[in-house]
Amino acid sequence: MKTITKIGLRGGAALQALTLVGAGLAALSAPAFAQDAAQGAGSDEGDVIVVTGSIIRRTDAETPSPVTTVSVESLDRRGISTVQEGLQRIAANNGPALTNSFSANGAFAAGASAVSLRGLSTNSTLVLFDGMRAAYYPLSDDGTRNFVDLNTIPDDIVDHIEVLRDGASSSYGADAIAGVVNVITKKNFKGISGRVESGISSRGDGQQYRLSLTAGTGDLEENGYNAYISGFYYNSKQLKNNQRPYPYNSDDYRNICHDGNCGPNNVVDGLDGDGAYPGFSPVVTNTGSNFFVRPASALTGTQSGRYQILNPLAGCNPLTTPYTLTPGELAATDEDGNLINAAAPTTVCQEDLTKNYGVINPDIERYGFSARFTARVGDSSEAYAQFNFLQTNVGYDGLPSTIRANAPAPFYFPRYSTSGNVAYYGNNNILQLPVYVCPRGTTVACTAANGTLNPNNPFAAQGQNAAIIGRLSNSIEHDETRTRAYRGAIGIKGPINDKWNYQVDATAMHMDLRRKSDGYVYIQHLLDVIADGSFNFVNPAANSQATMDYLMPTAIATSTSDMVQVQANASGDLLDLPGGPLQLGFGVSFRYEAVDSPSINSDINGGTERYYRLNGFAVKGDRRVYSAYAELNAPIFDQLEVNASGRYDRYSGGLDNFSPKIGVKVKPIKEVLLRGTYSRGFRVPSFGEANATFPTTGFVTNNQSLFNDTYLAQYGCTVATFADCPQYIRTGSYGQTSLANPELKAEKSRSFTAGNLVEPMRGLSFSVDYYNIKKTGAITTADNTPALQAYYAGLPIPAGFNVIEDVPIAPGDPRTPRVAFVQSGFINANTIKSEGLDFAANIDMPISDGIRWSSSLEASYILRLETEFPDGSVERYDGTLGNFNLTAGSGTPKWRGTWTNTLDFGNFALSGTANFFGGYDTSAMDQGTGYKDCGLNDGSLPCRVKDYITFDLNAQVKVTDQFTFYANMLNVFDKLPPIDTITYGAHAYNPVQGGEGILGRYFRIGAKFNY
Repeated sequence: MKTITKIGLRGGAALQALTLVGAGLAALSAPAFAQDAAQGAGSDEGDVIVVTGSIIRRTDAETPSPVTTVSVESLDRRGISTVQEGLQRIAANNGPALTNSFSANGAFAAGASAVSLRGLSTNSTLVLFDGMRAAYYPLSDDGTRNFVDLNTIPDDIVDHIEVLRDGASSSYGADAIAGVVNVITKKNFKGISGRVESGISSRGDGQQYRLSLTAGTGDLEENGYNAYISGFYYNSKQLKNNQRPYPYNSDDYRNICHDGNCGPNNVVDGLDGDGAYPGFSPVVTNTGSNFFVRPASALTGTQSGRYQILNPLAGCNPLTTPYTLTPGELAATDEDGNLINAAAPTTVCQEDLTKNYGVINPDIERYGFSARFTARVGDSSEAYAQFNFLQTNVGYDGLPSTIRANAPAPFYFPRYSTSGNVAYYGNNNILQLPVYVCPRGTTVACTAANGTLNPNNPFAAQGQNAAIIGRLSNSIEHDETRTRAYRGAIGIKGPINDKWNYQVDATAMHMDLRRKSDGYVYIQHLLDVIADGSFNFVNPAANSQATMDYLMPTAIATSTSDMVQVQANASGDLLDLPGGPLQLGFGVSFRYEAVDSPSINSDINGGTERYYRLNGFAVKGDRRVYSAYAELNAPIFDQLEVNASGRYDRYSGGLDNFSPKIGVKVKPIKEVLLRGTYSRGFRVPSFGEANATFPTTGFVTNNQSLFNDTYLAQYGCTVATFADCPQYIRTGSYGQTSLANPELKAEKSRSFTAGNLVEPMRGLSFSVDYYNIKKTGAITTADNTPALQAYYAGLPIPAGFNVIEDVPIAPGDPRTPRVAFVQSGFINANTIKSEGLDFAANIDMPISDGIRWSSSLEASYILRLETEFPDGSVERYDGTLGNFNLTAGSGTPKWRGTWTNTLDFGNFALSGTANFFGGYDTSAMDQGTGYKDCGLNDGSLPCRVKDYITFDLNAQVKVTDQFTFYANMLNVFDKLPPIDTITYGAHAYNPVQGGEGILGRYFRIGAKFNY
């Protein structure tokens, strides 16, 4: 069997394509990087192939389903260094994709990269290696979505990638709702080849390096065997925000203006756009790397007066800027006449955290090796064995270490009283330094009788506590992940007779992920050094390394993921029809999957025996899957082919599913192909959704709609006068804890496609494909509003919810406390719809002797992406920043496309590519706005973030038959991404739209050899 490798780029026409055409006329580029597998099949007529999404061997690649083929050689010509980067640039890949840059911005699945077709998130796109499944990344995306990490692809043994842009559960089972990415490795290699490559931006940063070497021997036809080994090394340096111009390097958005409206000054410790001191009204949330203190009663914990810098002699940290508030700023009031800067110090230390510490891209180091042995068995069968190892190290620096933050568990700072009692206050979430300190190990109350005045507390002599806020100026949070992936595969295939063939494959993959975090404060150790006075808050730099290590011990956790799969199938001809043989394929499969990801920040020993700011999520689970599948292909006559397939999957937990699919291909004339499919699919609940052992919690600010007058009357206010309620009520937050639910059912999908492919002449083709996907029973978190409203109304809590009360506003206060946490399990509830169009246009023809021109255009347009909730309400996301829950605010642009042109002179090729990423409205219905109403915009931005077009150039010179030199310039016009201060996956730009563009103009040079 031979698999056809095409070179070309699926392209697109229609309205927005005109923009791409205009940009691309300047482009002279590499051979197209991807194209529909159906195009050009005639050149390989007679070869027997298997196309992704089918188990039947055929002599043409034109199937009812649209399949895009990505050639590694063409990625090289486009200047794309890794397969991971190439997949991220597929037009059908959209907002919920997980890019490497997310690792530097606190992503749940730090260190990983994943593709998301059709805007349906990473868990609805199936990634395969040579038609077999791969192990999930040990950490889930957002703690819920299983996915395959694209960084585990061994680039230099990849032959090509086939992207099936259609549902394929009938062939592959769960997760293949939006499509399938099938990474196909080299089957044979003879000789020695390698490459050396280096890259750097025009600003002298963002360095990348790549080395590889592959050696093989033997020929299947002549020697009966082939064996090769391959190794590679890749390194990409960390890129920081201060290495890019404004506003990507600053929290101060006052120079971002639109129609006279400018953004706020979000500089921590500075003044916001309204002249208020952020963090001091209404709640102190100062997080600067300077310590400020404020007097607090040692009896009640009540704070008073203004904050002041703890060490006035040292002044502001060198990385911060002193600023003295004006009389007007000190006297500023809100609409109710309350001082908004009542607690602010007269002099603040303005600090731009993004400028000082922000990271755009992490350090990435990848290396690995692969080996494959293929041998002829008997006269006509073929067996193989393959092994891959790949290690990926990702690291990035964070913010200064914090001594105060929301812990991912119920915890409040203690208030130490002069009587030695310790109380925990829900409304006292500011750390307080006590009046007296005692030696560690003291088991009785620390008072004047057995303690000394606290050297860190400037108010101790007056018998007052010191409320303290800030970050450590001499310590930085740092995170590292080390992923090791081991994969082995064996298989055999061959003919049973002259009409039937068999194939048996087995694979096993193990991943271990070590997470290491430094610079995070351990809560109990913080309480220890506060109680005994051993930590110097006045001069943090004076602390010994042993003291720093005690306060911030290194956190390490190792997670694993395993996958074992065995499958066998047979296919052949049943009888002859007018259009060709009626073919049948059938097979069986067994799969074992397991994930064991312990928490790096577990509360098993109590709420204080853990770290601030580290995620507490944990999951452990395993399952076995038994499957049977079949496919029937009927060329009824020359102009009509019908394909039907189905798969039954049975899970060890009791879930089962049947997934049918039918496709039709019609060729009314030789130059026109019409195609369409209808299928049913499913997604099994992830381990995080069904088996999490430590749940995820998100904190939400109280909303006055949750309360009622009867409850608020206890606190002297009403819903109408909510602004007059105590801070305890008005600004409090509650934790939304999502619990695993082992009773979840599988999500079900219905999808259909319809399209055409037109080839009016050799070397020229056009295609349009429509897709429509509907996913029902989508797994989501429950709406906690009924439980909250019931609690505050004094009614029974609805079934399925658990409400945990906060501590009272003060010790012994009889009033009903606010809510601290609402716990509820995941449920099958929502309906998600995705609808859109894919376009393609390809040209490949000679223009004179020795000169050939090729041009390919690929574009994808999302017509509609929406979620319908059980109450009938609908949130629509296409063309906006939604769905925040899936995209981290990177949105769902309607258009994405690429146009590639090539002039090939034989030994010299000049290449150019125009990349288009559509703009979007600054609204998101899942954040409470209307559809495209600009609702998330503060007026400093246009309502619509601009379209983003970049242009790449590449040149290749074939010096000899064995040696090729290449150079490329990415983002030729140095266009940085459009400004977007709303998305939070990156700073001031969209990480999916501008993930590569933020590098600016970028140069790569390299050489390839082949002997």
